[in-house]
Amino acid sequence: MKAITRWLALVVLAFIALQLFFVLRVALMIVVDPESTTFQRSQLWQQMTSDGSLHWKQEWVPYAQISDSLKRAVVASEDDGFVNHDGVDWTAIEKNWERNNKLQELAEQRMETNPKAKQRPVRIRGGSTITQQLAKNLLLSGERSMLRKGQELVLAMLLEQLLSKQRILEIYLNNVEWGEGVFGAQAAAQRYFKKNANQLSSAEAARLAVMLPAPKRFEKQPQSAYLNGRTRIIMGRMNRAELP
Repeated sequence: MKAITRWLALVVLAFIALQLFFVLRVALMIVVDPESTTFQRSQLWQQMTSDGSLHWKQEWVPYAQISDSLKRAVVASEDDGFVNHDGVDWTAIEKNWERNNKLQELAEQRMETNPKAKQRPVRIRGGSTITQQLAKNLLLSGERSMLRKGQELVLAMLLEQLLSKQRILEIYLNNVEWGEGVFGAQAAAQRYFKKNANQLSSAEAARLAVMLPAPKRFEKQPQSAYLNGRTRIIMGRMNRAELP
């Protein structure tokens, strides 16, 4: 019994130590720009282990040197309630949870009706906010589990407590992936449009924003019908997007 108690105490202490580590890391970001994220390092490691190459294009630019069009496009596309939530959009999570359950039920019904038919995988939506995405990419691994998702929610709320909305968006736009080895708004603007991040037009900004869910795929399919159509939709929403 004593051994079990000691083991549980060690687990609790390790958890507390991990949370304190995260608090210190996030607090440091109030004044220090993060040099890299956990996600970036994992992507670079995959590059090096697959073909021995190292492709990394990134250049930090201050918030004021990023086009407002890009800020609005990203907020409109990824998280239109960004300025109003506390890091987690509980309403979106609930709606997506209900949607995912309904789609799963429909898939199971189709399997029962026609078990030999080819079934398409259910597309799961998570309702992650910009703050949650930043928390995951900055500090967490890419594994999918309830434990990691719970830690992501805690970190998202921690980011909101310690950093301003403007700082969160600044860090996000400077680190998010926009293609193979392309990270941040400045590198993306130069890679796709041969200009700086503060010179992007509304159409260019919308196109970059639409790439975010799958930047490596859209990098290889620049003229896809989905990319073109979704870009027009985001352009129509940009004027309504609130910025911090």
